Amino acid sequence: MEREDLQPWRDLPPAEVPDEEYPMLLNNGRVLYHWHGGQMTRRAAGLLAVYDRTLVEINPQDAQRLNIKNQARLRLTSRRGSVQAEAWITERVPAGMLYTNFHFPETPLNELTQAALDPISKIPEYKQCAVKVELVQPTESQ
Repeated sequence: MEREDLQPWRDLPPAEVPDEEYPMLLNNGRVLYHWHGGQMTRRAAGLLAVYDRTLVEINPQDAQRLNIKNQARLRLTSRRGSVQAEAWITERVPAGMLYTNFHFPETPLNELTQAALDPISKIPEYKQCAVKVELVQPTESQ
């Protein structure tokens, strides 16, 4: 029996991909300890003790290439704006990609992203964009 309500899924690349000027792909989302903008979870001292700020997850290869150490202050810049946050060097992200959360309004991450729409669902593509990374303030060991 053929089902008409099922459609094949087709992977589409993001509307904005890295290039020479903005060579990294930034992806953003949640962390385990907070929900959405953190209006409620940021009131819980126990959760803030575990995760209290925006961190930029960066692969060790990219960190070495850019001379970035853990806890260094970074500036992420897209075609729409810039934000600053602290580096966290980790293999949780592949080389060429950064990951950060959007729970801390003092780091307005969505100012970097774009409102490109998925052609079928019409949902905005807020989760990723091309960025460049700059070292703003090195750690004391740099």
